[in-house]
Amino acid sequence: MIETYVRPLLEADGGAIDLLDVSRELVVVRLSGTCAGCPGSSYTVTSVIEPALRRALGVNVRVEVRFGPAV
Repeated sequence: MIETYVRPLLEADGGAIDLLDVSRELVVVRLSGTCAGCPGSSYTVTSVIEPALRRALGVNVRVEVRFGPAV
């Protein structure tokens, strides 16, 4: 879901997303590029990323976000 749907949306605006971890109902991602400093990133998480992952993985999925360049 991240590779085929979310990543292209973020890349279109200069942002990037990396999947860091999946544990039960928690998905941890890193936002970087223009997403790292964007005031709209919380909207992106709650209105784009979480709904897409919930459709694919179940309604109880939560997304935890980290910001910055990949380590």
